[in-house]
Amino acid sequence: MEELHRVCKNFTRHDKKTRTILLCEMLEYTNVFLEAAFRAEGYSFETLKNPVKDRTLALRYISSDYCYPTVLILAQFLEYLESGERDPEEITFMEPQAGGACRAGNIYNLLQRVLYRMVEQGQLEYAQIPVISLNLMGEEKHTGFRITPSLLSGGIAAGCYGDLIMCLYQQVKPYEQNPGETDRIRSQVEKKLCESIRRHRNGRRTREKNYRYACEVFSKVPVKPGKKKRVGITGEIYMKYSKLGNDDIESFLLRQGMEPYSGGFVNYCLYLVDTERYKAEKYQHNPVMAKACAFVLHRLCEAQKHLLTVIGETDRFQTDLPFPELKEKVQGILAEGCNTGHGWLIAAEVIQYVEKGCGSVLILHPFGCLVSHVCERGILQRLHARFPDVSIQTIEYDYDQSKTLRESRILLAISS
Repeated sequence: MEELHRVCKNFTRHDKKTRTILLCEMLEYTNVFLEAAFRAEGYSFETLKNPVKDRTLALRYISSDYCYPTVLILAQFLEYLESGERDPEEITFMEPQAGGACRAGNIYNLLQRVLYRMVEQGQLEYAQIPVISLNLMGEEKHTGFRITPSLLSGGIAAGCYGDLIMCLYQQVKPYEQNPGETDRIRSQVEKKLCESIRRHRNGRRTREKNYRYACEVFSKVPVKPGKKKRVGITGEIYMKYSKLGNDDIESFLLRQGMEPYSGGFVNYCLYLVDTERYKAEKYQHNPVMAKACAFVLHRLCEAQKHLLTVIGETDRFQTDLPFPELKEKVQGILAEGCNTGHGWLIAAEVIQYVEKGCGSVLILHPFGCLVSHVCERGILQRLHARFPDVSIQTIEYDYDQSKTLRESRILLAISS
């Protein structure tokens, strides 16, 4: 470990001026707003967009026992390095960490180890690439990067805007009369909202004004009459939101004449904060930490409430349930203490989807992920008993899996 830390470079204040931070492709609807939030703070920031041609690339350096998100995220970083698009002196890698009992939480250290092994093999230029951990717990600090109140404010706006665009887009795209118009409107709205973030205009009034603007613009898209079958998408965070991870399941469902529905990312953030609050109260007996988490939870719930209220003012769009109501949905199925991995959140989202009109629900998770198997497969029996007329199926993903076979299973699940 000492050798590893010697070769892993610190991200300095000088690096902030000279290096571009590269984040793995993970949150399809939120990434563009996160880029704006970081750029507003003076960082050169991009989300990786290379499609990953060789999904086994990471297996040169790590065991095949690692989960699919780990293999895929590392492969995307490695392919970018091999492309030579930028000099190693000009880039920095960033990896989000939410903590918890998940192997994916080790990707930050694993990426450092992979770079170390590449240096050992003679690729000395990679010794100069810093790796930043994006977390709210103050771990793995770098002198040139810190989460300021201004960056946090931009991040909250980014999360709300991402949920807004996803909500509107998924309810308009399946019914558009003119192919491609919804995508054009989406780009137009994203551009306006990103400009607002870059100008640090992230207050409540500005956000609500932007919410109403987006709802108004999407409402004007001409749509066909009728109602298509609605399919809910939940599961492990990377598989649920990453087009790279789930092979763009949203577009696949659209091609099948379905209406995809994904729960918002803000509810996942609230779940993480609520989990830390619960641990501080029940296990750590840390009232200061519990009180701090409760304060953050309250502020985030207020931000989410403003978003859902504005969308709900229209007669055109449905919204997610607010976090407190969503949490109540799992009573009788899972206890609040079931918060390892995605815990009770997935069960709550499944119930929400069914109540919002989904005839089928797909729970996406990586093959061999113990946390996913326990927290996702473990709830199926009670969910099937409560909703016997709804198809609720788990869909597994892996790097060496047949795409045709997986898509066939998806079609079987949504046609049941």
